[in-house]
Amino acid sequence: MNIVVCVKQVMDTEALIELGDDGNVLTEGRTQIIDPYGEFAVEKAVQLKEQLGGEVTVLCYGDDGCTSAIRHALAMGADKAVLVEDDSWRAVDAAQCAEVLAASLKDMGADVIMGGWTSGDTASAQVMGRISAILGIPFANMVTSLEATDSGVKASCEVDDGFEVCEYQLPVIIGAQQGLAEPRYPSVRDVMQARRKPIERKAAEVSTPAAIEVVGRELKGARSGGRIVEGETVADAVAETARLLRSEAKVL
Repeated sequence: MNIVVCVKQVMDTEALIELGDDGNVLTEGRTQIIDPYGEFAVEKAVQLKEQLGGEVTVLCYGDDGCTSAIRHALAMGADKAVLVEDDSWRAVDAAQCAEVLAASLKDMGADVIMGGWTSGDTASAQVMGRISAILGIPFANMVTSLEATDSGVKASCEVDDGFEVCEYQLPVIIGAQQGLAEPRYPSVRDVMQARRKPIERKAAEVSTPAAIEVVGRELKGARSGGRIVEGETVADAVAETARLLRSEAKVL
């Protein structure tokens, strides 16, 4: 089975977010990691390869600094990688990113294309769906379980108040949700071997105009402290809470 996994490099989800004078998120000196949702996809892809044979290729749109995320995926068990280079990749929107990735995927002959259903930074949740539309390939989104069948794959997809189980013939695109697979921790040996795995580099070509213009960013305000409402009885406390929600919080 030929599997291609789209990965993205993002700031560490535990890092403190700060904005520069231009309103952009400061990344200099901040720890960069593989996007957690993409990591779920890499792990599941490697598991399928170990079960069925084949090859796992990592596809990343970014700059030279994104090789750390790529090497992490290679250390997890992916076989090779393609880096579509663009120094301004952080400024593109979801439509442009999908165009760039889809252009590379057209020639990769993937049976299964995988990636995070959303990303841990912008959280636009659009790229994998847009790739599906561009390539005309069925898309299973928010997938929490995936197994091979005689004719393709069976996926369990998270939906409102439950799960939907569908079977797909190949090729298919999978948007990974948390729970799809528990990412492994690469050993030192795996990390060393990943340094010898090939990374093909190619220039990005963006022809689609930006569909979204970011006009500003601001951080969330500090969370205010909680408030304890007391009363002689539970009923008194509930009544007072309702009064405060109506008169002060203005939510009732």
